Amino acid sequence: MELKDKTIIITGASSGIGAAAALLFSAEGANVVLGARREARLEAIAGQIEQSNGRAAFLAGDVCDGAYAKALADLAEERFSGLDGAFNNAGMMGDAGPVTEMEPGNWQTVLETNLTSAFLSARAQIPALQRRGGGAIVFTGTFVGVSNGGMPGMAAYAASKAGLLGLTRSLASEHAAEGIRVNTILPGGTKTDMAGDDPAVHEFIAGLHPLKRMAEPREIAQSAMFLLSDRASFMTGAPVSVDGGISARLI
Repeated sequence: MELKDKTIIITGASSGIGAAAALLFSAEGANVVLGARREARLEAIAGQIEQSNGRAAFLAGDVCDGAYAKALADLAEERFSGLDGAFNNAGMMGDAGPVTEMEPGNWQTVLETNLTSAFLSARAQIPALQRRGGGAIVFTGTFVGVSNGGMPGMAAYAASKAGLLGLTRSLASEHAAEGIRVNTILPGGTKTDMAGDDPAVHEFIAGLHPLKRMAEPREIAQSAMFLLSDRASFMTGAPVSVDGGISARLI
């Protein structure tokens, strides 16, 4: 079992990639600590895990709140006696449109949710990983903003996710000697709530990928599981494309 007896925090765990990760990590032996805003969904996922003889704890809150990030780390240590890793997956796309028409509030909200929350999460998680003697952090980025194929109308989303790579590299450099690894996955189009449910939109997104389809959330969760596992023991500071080949087509 890839994550046997490891305790992993998952944010954005109420749906999509985060929910898929919760079920997958648990099936691979992890104790999971689930975070998101929607308490009822977290409770349902935790219940599903426990019915399968897994171990799960959950706490609803806002990832943009530093106190909430610390509370999740504290919960991992209190419930499962330590923290071994985190999949900081929470994020949002925000309102699409050209910069000249974008409300500053939208820009700020997207950066806070996608980038500042990652900083707050890492700041709370790293002391717990240090007490454990090492561990791993994985962020969810995107191919948008990090390849040569810019996408119109997505400036806030692209900027926030590009900034995540700078944070990843700095954290990896700062904490590698302590046995703490930090990496970011770059998913392609994935069948989540963020992608909506319009078949025409899905068809367009699928067509951007050489594989000519969108990813299932579990496929993205599998890449995060690998980076959190001991199989990725010599990987840190890396942007890892899990994008159906779209980066090969755009770069």
